Amino acid sequence: MTRHWTPLAVVYLVAAIAGLVGTWTYNAIAIAERNDFIGDLVSSGPAVSSITTDLLVVAVAGSILIVAESRRLGMRFAWAYIVGSALTAFAFTFPLWLAMRERRLASMREVASGVDV
Repeated sequence: MTRHWTPLAVVYLVAAIAGLVGTWTYNAIAIAERNDFIGDLVSSGPAVSSITTDLLVVAVAGSILIVAESRRLGMRFAWAYIVGSALTAFAFTFPLWLAMRERRLASMREVASGVDV
């Protein structure tokens, strides 16, 4: 039984890990410095507000894609990626979902070609 780890799935997984490490490094620094997360996001000026808006729109669109594509491919627990993004970071959960999607597509291709799974 293969595990369906295509090169593209591995790239997505590496991106997910980078997203988790990158975001949580700054979160840990903010926690250690006892920063006010909401206050920093709201009052740090237009550049931060722009980036925040940009990322929020991408996260909403990505969440819609996660739900729609997961339903189309028969992937279960799509909601867990969206909830997980609130607990970790969308920079982690979206590439993780992309990796799992790629594995699902590889599995479907293997079944369609008649190879024993």
